Amino acid sequence: MTSCQNWLLLKMDNIVYKIAEKLKKSSDTPFLDARYFVAETTDEILLNNFIARRQQGEPVAKIIGHKGFWSLELKVSSDTLDPRPDSETIIDAVLHYFPDRKQKLRILDMGTGSGCLLLALLSEYTNAEGIGIDFSKKALKIAKENGKQCKRAIFMEKDWTTKDWFKDLGTFDVVVSNPPYIPTQDIIGLDKEVRLYDPYVALDGGEDGLEAYRAIFKNISYISQPNTFFFFEIGKGQENDVINLAHQVNLEIVEQKLDLGNIIRCLVFKKKAAK
Repeated sequence: MTSCQNWLLLKMDNIVYKIAEKLKKSSDTPFLDARYFVAETTDEILLNNFIARRQQGEPVAKIIGHKGFWSLELKVSSDTLDPRPDSETIIDAVLHYFPDRKQKLRILDMGTGSGCLLLALLSEYTNAEGIGIDFSKKALKIAKENGKQCKRAIFMEKDWTTKDWFKDLGTFDVVVSNPPYIPTQDIIGLDKEVRLYDPYVALDGGEDGLEAYRAIFKNISYISQPNTFFFFEIGKGQENDVINLAHQVNLEIVEQKLDLGNIIRCLVFKKKAAK
């Protein structure tokens, strides 16, 4: 390493340290935040803008406009949920039940947001194709930007609370979803970074947090076939309620997958076998 390179590294470390000192009162991860900011830019004006926004509680991903998920770096905005490691539990589950990465799967991502689930799966299954649906035009714009290099992904405006939303979609081998599941009255108690900066409609699951599951399950037969597997993210403690709803539409639970915090985060279903 040359003396010039050493000098540059020392300068960068000094900038990171100064930013981290300013963030200590507003962030639990000041040095990590500072490294993200410096990796994004060394422009002093822009860095000061980043610092001010972070001090107000805005998440780093929303400030820099992108976040890593699985093996991808994805664009995010105020119109999408930030992809979270907990949601990678769904990807792990699909890979377990469909170990052949060359398999020609049809995948549906319901409430696609940034497109993170669908695009992560398509990055693993090189012969698969998929559709991501969302009712938010703004979220779909982000998803389409994230998927512009993946010709096997299609993003469509669909609202599962409306009649015939499933029309023309066909059936799928894999259905994944991270729907809104926070009970309305619990949103006020969420962390500031989520409550103020993630889209409310992507959080609010209605009075009991289960409205999205009811709507999805109501028409699940139109998008499934006998061997379809379903992978749903859920909130802490919702497993029994969601399993009961699934049983009402002839789905049986296959597995309850734990996230990194040992919380049941993903429920795996398939159709009950005909007797």
